[in-house]
Amino acid sequence: MGEISRMFVANRGEIAVRILRACRELGIESVLGVSEADRDSLPARIADRVVCIGPPQPLKSYLKVETIITAALGTGADAIHPGYGFLAEQPELAQACSDNGLIFVGPSPDNIRKMGDKVVARKMVKELGVPVIPGSELVQDVEEALAAAEQVGFPVLLKAAAGGGGKGMKTVTHPQNLKAVFAEASAEARAAFGDDRIYVERLIPNARHIEVQILGDRFGNRVHLFERDCSLQRRYQKMIEEAPSPVVSDAMREEICTAAVRIADHVRYENAGTVEMVLDQDREEFFFLEMNTRIQVEHPVTEMVTGMDLVKEQIGIASGHPIGFSQDAVAIQGHAIECRINAEAPEANFLPSPGRIVDWHAPEGEGIRIDSHCCRGYFVTPYYDSLLAKLIVKRHDRLEAVQLMRSALAGFVVSGVKTTIPFYQSLMENPDYVSGNIHTRWIEQVLRPGPLY
Repeated sequence: MGEISRMFVANRGEIAVRILRACRELGIESVLGVSEADRDSLPARIADRVVCIGPPQPLKSYLKVETIITAALGTGADAIHPGYGFLAEQPELAQACSDNGLIFVGPSPDNIRKMGDKVVARKMVKELGVPVIPGSELVQDVEEALAAAEQVGFPVLLKAAAGGGGKGMKTVTHPQNLKAVFAEASAEARAAFGDDRIYVERLIPNARHIEVQILGDRFGNRVHLFERDCSLQRRYQKMIEEAPSPVVSDAMREEICTAAVRIADHVRYENAGTVEMVLDQDREEFFFLEMNTRIQVEHPVTEMVTGMDLVKEQIGIASGHPIGFSQDAVAIQGHAIECRINAEAPEANFLPSPGRIVDWHAPEGEGIRIDSHCCRGYFVTPYYDSLLAKLIVKRHDRLEAVQLMRSALAGFVVSGVKTTIPFYQSLMENPDYVSGNIHTRWIEQVLRPGPLY
């Protein structure tokens, strides 16, 4: 492992733009792998070199390990950055990089395997003395699931052992519903991850989703960059993220961040990762949820309040350098909020809205950041995630940040496709959201209850 001079970016969209710009600022030549659908995308326009890796379908392009390795080697790249999604948390890509003399900008295959299996991770973390949500080991069938659920106590969650992003995660409120929900969760997990293993976990009704940003290097240095609050979700998919959390006290912040570093230390974690926790607001207790072994979609809010560049740190660590700062140098300055702007129709149950963007005008100004790959004339394809942009704002405190987000959303003009902008505008006026009186299922249960949600 050594200095990176040419980076192969194995992703698309806004995260590809983010990585490409970091490479340019670091003096690293970039090669972008694109599908046929992304040949004329913004990332393709700003990369130093572009190579087509297959048809639009992800399984035939962005998800093909062999193709990406061949393309990286064929273009003389030293390293591969996977971004998030696609192959970012697949140990096969990290292992293939190692086997072929390429630097993987991310954790080791062993890190990914250990933390990617949720049941294994839960057991390991519990042995470290970090609290985990009451639940079971793997359950093999409906009978085992029912026994585990009765021991934990209804309501419960059925969760995919190889899961993430809310896939393979189902709520069971009554024993008589478990059989049907078990089959549904197993099938969804099999389709999403090729792994239908399920475990049972207690459902915490009044929960906040708190996550801690971690960096680690090969020299044994590990630091946290404090927490993010990702509680505003729809069907377990994050919509709004904040840093810091408005409900975490200084004492709990210290406890949660210390626990996250302890976990990272135990697995000798290298590169960027996120330790995710659930905060039971009724009992004021936190529990380990999972660890994501990649850069997160929501990393900009952490960058905004700490002043650190996480993608550059990723590249530096992968090049063999120590983390560029000590724990004492990390401090929270202000409050940041991120809204994920998606091509979806909120009024139609958030149905995806592919099509051509006719007009695009993003807000500008002090404290406003846009991470996007879109522009006027861009065609939003049906093949990929519907994320168009991340709108991030920062102000001195949370109320000021909410006010700035209102203004920024009002100035964000997109036509030609439906977007979630109007939905966020209504959220920013909601007294529960403004006061911070929410939980992870607040959108479904309070804001927009009903069969569609």
